[in-house]
Amino acid sequence: MKKVLFILSGTVLLLTGALTFRTIRFVSRQIEVPPEKMIRLDTQSIVGRLARAIQYRTISGQDTPNSTGGEFQSFHRFLDESFPGVNKRLSKETVGRYSLLYTWKGADERLKPILLMGHMDVVPVDPKSQRSWTYPAFSGRVADGYVWGRGAMDDKVSVLGILEAVEHLLAEGFTPRRTVYLAFGHDEEIGGQNGAAKIAALLASRKVELEWVLDEGGNVTDGIIPGVSRPVALVGIAEKGYLTLELAVESTGGHSSIPPARTAIGILSSAIHKLEQTPFPTRLSEPTRRFFEFIGPELGWTKKMALANLWLFEPFVKRELEKSPLTAAMIRTTQAATIFQAGIKENVLPKNARAVVNFRLLPGDTIASVVERVRKIIDDPRVTITLLPVQMEPSATSDSESKAFSLLQRVIRQTIGAPIVAPSLLVAATDSRHYAQLTKNVFRFLPITLRAEDANRYHGIDERISMKDYEQCIRFYDKLIADSNL
Repeated sequence: MKKVLFILSGTVLLLTGALTFRTIRFVSRQIEVPPEKMIRLDTQSIVGRLARAIQYRTISGQDTPNSTGGEFQSFHRFLDESFPGVNKRLSKETVGRYSLLYTWKGADERLKPILLMGHMDVVPVDPKSQRSWTYPAFSGRVADGYVWGRGAMDDKVSVLGILEAVEHLLAEGFTPRRTVYLAFGHDEEIGGQNGAAKIAALLASRKVELEWVLDEGGNVTDGIIPGVSRPVALVGIAEKGYLTLELAVESTGGHSSIPPARTAIGILSSAIHKLEQTPFPTRLSEPTRRFFEFIGPELGWTKKMALANLWLFEPFVKRELEKSPLTAAMIRTTQAATIFQAGIKENVLPKNARAVVNFRLLPGDTIASVVERVRKIIDDPRVTITLLPVQMEPSATSDSESKAFSLLQRVIRQTIGAPIVAPSLLVAATDSRHYAQLTKNVFRFLPITLRAEDANRYHGIDERISMKDYEQCIRFYDKLIADSNL
């Protein structure tokens, strides 16, 4: 008995020592930066231009992708008028009818160019929600310290913020050493096939190799990450894949007084229920593990120990992440039924029932593996499964040890009040994936502050950006362009 106790005691001591040693070595990945003198901005002018930009209804809808072509052309003219320096000094090309590619020629052709991105299109506004908006969705109202309207967060803020920064640099007499590309798509919200994809193909045909690409994506979170009191700037180094499946059931229909044992609605509802009862398994992908490497050292001792020793505590970490939909999306492929259509009258059996289920694929999963899994779970030949056109595999993972990431980390900490900076997995999809063939360094970050109550403003009601955040965006882009040319 004493021998057993001795062995157990020795094992506990060894385990405790190993855990403590690894935790002590789990040191901060944050870099110290000198204070940065902020550029002066004319707040009234820059806010006014963003407010006007929001008033253009540059809407992308899957049912009417080209219905607002005239609105995009008017928006182009607005950009030309608002940024005369950019319009005069940079070359501009229209690609895919409505997307824009600006080229700011660098002085040293030996240096690889950089590319900053944004998209001009916005999602539609549900007519039923219009009365719920504090200010009309396309009013571009400036009130209460915010600019309100569709595109304030997603993503005219990037387009206008980048152009404001370039206009300021031009006015200061700045000349880049490396070429700077600005790429603004017009159909990001429906896949980017006619916008970003064509711009990337054009650059590829010209044999362009980029040093890095920066698109929208992660934000500066405040009070969202459990156990972290400081703001955290999340830089997307990868993004989940995208897949939408249509589930359909066809029946004979008829009168509701003589229904079959299972109606089309019942059969389709059962299929969706099966999917929701069988979520995808959780897994820590490479981007999430890198996130833990940066965020872990900033936590209290207990949480720091858990993340420093995932070999032992991974099941507990995943269990904690599963408690919130926001963090659960980081560790599994998600599935969401977003459309259900059936029936025309209360006493008529529907002949057809249709549902749409959207999937966001965790790195490591594939479109083929997800479709096969769905077929096995539903396991009903009466349910037809069809892949809808927009499909994207998960992206590759960019290197958080690269010079490009270090540049981003430094500029973020200098222009946004020194938040914790961490690489992360973006759970949404962006146009940046189209540029993967041009560089290994693709990053996704928009320097606006996101609190828990703001998460639903993306594609939702009362989209807005604070005037302070918008100034922060311009200063970030300004310094990023300048410092990438040192």
